[in-house]
Amino acid sequence: MANIKSQIKRNRQNEGRRVRNRSVRTALKTSAKRVHAATVSGDTDADAEKVVRDATRALDKAASKGVIHKRAAARRKSRLARSIAAGTIEA
Repeated sequence: MANIKSQIKRNRQNEGRRVRNRSVRTALKTSAKRVHAATVSGDTDADAEKVVRDATRALDKAASKGVIHKRAAARRKSRLARSIAAGTIEA
C-alpha cells in the first residue's frame, strides 16, 4: 500500500478505470463471438453484415475511449471482416 497521498488517489482512480474497462472488453469479446457464430451458422448476408457492423462500431468506440489501442481495434476489425468473407465464400 502506498504512503504518498497522490499515489493513494492514483490507485483509486486506476481501480475505477479497471472495473469500467473490464465491462467494455467483455462486451468486445461477446461481439466477436457473435460474428464467429454468424460465420459458422451460415446466416444470411444481411444478418452477418449487421453483426459485423455492430462489432466494428464497438471496437471503434473502445479505441476512441482508450480501452484498447487504435491499431489493436483495426487489427481485430480486419480479422472479423476476413472471417466473414471466408465464411461467405464457403457457403
